[in-house]
Amino acid sequence: MLNVVVVLLVVLYSVVVVVDVLNVVVVFVDVLNVVTVLVVVLYSVIVDVLVLNVVTVFVLVLNVVVVAVVVLNTVFVLVLVL
Repeated sequence: MLNVVVVLLVVLYSVVVVVDVLNVVVVFVDVLNVVTVLVVVLYSVIVDVLVLNVVTVFVLVLNVVVVAVVVLNTVFVLVLVL
């Protein structure tokens, strides 16, 4: 009878340990999911910022080109007048 009780206790204990390990795995997977979501969000923010930077640089280059054209036109008009 005592042997049966001991075997039952050992089985119960191993089940509890397995459940604990499973819980740890579930928590780990949850943490991984959160980390994955954070990485995806960060990546999209970084990509957005990079795209914004490219657009900003493009606008700056366009401004420089416009200023250069205006300066060239002014020089051209001055040369024609003088």
